[in-house]
Amino acid sequence: MTSAPSVSYSITVRLEVPAGGRAVSELTAAVEHAGGTVTALDVTASGHERLRIDVTCAATDTAHADRLVEVLRQVPDVIIHKVSDRTFLMHLGGKIEMQAKHPIRNRDDLSMIYTPGVARVSLAIAANPDDARRLTIKRNSVAVVTDGSAVLGLGNIGPQAALPVMEGKAALFKRFAGIDAWPICLDTQDVDTIVEVVRSIAPGFAGINLEDISAPRCFEVERRLRDLLDIPVFHDDQHGTAIVVLAALTNALRIVGKDIGHVQIVMSGAGAAGSAILRLMLAAGAKDVLVADVDGVIHPERQGLSPELAWIAEQTNHAHYTGDVRGAVAGADVFIGVSAPNVLTGADIATMNPGSIVFALANPEPEVDPAEAREHASVVATGRSDYPNQINNVLAFPGVFRGLLDAHSHHVDDSMLLAAAQAIADVVSEGELNANYVIPSVFHPDVHNAVAAAVREAVSAASD
Repeated sequence: MTSAPSVSYSITVRLEVPAGGRAVSELTAAVEHAGGTVTALDVTASGHERLRIDVTCAATDTAHADRLVEVLRQVPDVIIHKVSDRTFLMHLGGKIEMQAKHPIRNRDDLSMIYTPGVARVSLAIAANPDDARRLTIKRNSVAVVTDGSAVLGLGNIGPQAALPVMEGKAALFKRFAGIDAWPICLDTQDVDTIVEVVRSIAPGFAGINLEDISAPRCFEVERRLRDLLDIPVFHDDQHGTAIVVLAALTNALRIVGKDIGHVQIVMSGAGAAGSAILRLMLAAGAKDVLVADVDGVIHPERQGLSPELAWIAEQTNHAHYTGDVRGAVAGADVFIGVSAPNVLTGADIATMNPGSIVFALANPEPEVDPAEAREHASVVATGRSDYPNQINNVLAFPGVFRGLLDAHSHHVDDSMLLAAAQAIADVVSEGELNANYVIPSVFHPDVHNAVAAAVREAVSAASD
């Protein structure tokens, strides 16, 4: 499957061309003939003889971007001056910063914000630690914690290489929920050390967002921290994905007129995301689920199951099917993939029941070509932005933490995750719902507030 040009590989080429003739139109034609897309063409300086132009274009990858530059260089009388990678420019110096909420204009301001006035506030908190939520940034702060072991689809690239991703996560927290989030990249992949470090820094935060920690260690890290801390611990790769998948599935089932308790669901992928999706679907009423990993469908008789896979075997595959995922989807109603590219073909999707639903979420290459899947399935979703129905965690985590922080929650449980999923689903009105719109955009003006409100209500109900 050939990738389309993407803003992720967007470059701006500063060049000069003759002022007269067809030079400008030739630039655009050259880029498009080479498979790129011109997204902007700005004249930055003009003279009688020459024009200086910034040509911004999208490529499919880094090598393609280099080819586009060479194509432009070959246009007659073009002089290339500078090439800028727009994504790298956005990351120069980092993407986030700390700002003071009050100006420090004079000695009085300094005395209240810092010494000696701050001592009174410190003593008040020492006398009543709960006041930290009221009198410090703790009330609105989340730690985004990673060890860099499972970053995006890049794998174990380490804490420094993970930092741009964690910065981006912090920026999204601020943009969509007004939360001050701080990237914490740990130079260790030892479970005991991770747990101890996070336990030690927890007093400064009202929530912990675990991010890009590989399975199965992520399960133990989360479990132990939840037992130790009195603030919510949320592993976004697990629970954020699960919330958005369930929201999209809820609306997809509305379209095809089926109920989650009466459909057969096949999953490909039994890692962190797959396990969390399964748990939340079971909590939502799913009863007939099969889960496959690289060794085939998981069943109780399979030898050498880890504790996580043994739990999956207990909860799923009640008919004890022992084949592969291709055999499993025959006669199924729903396929959910969080695994690897091209595990299915369009012909496999054709064997599913009428009104089938396919969520192929592996990125950047899905489990089945979305175009092929759409020939047979009623609803198709992916993790990509260039197809309808993008399953994107950004729909969930900002609103979830906004609700948890506002409610001063000490934990997060399935009732809150289910509430978040239903809130996302409900943002799509009956009049808007169709096969290409089962999930709202992350920029929908209502989605994050709706999720926050639903989570606050769930926290209140859990405390009653």
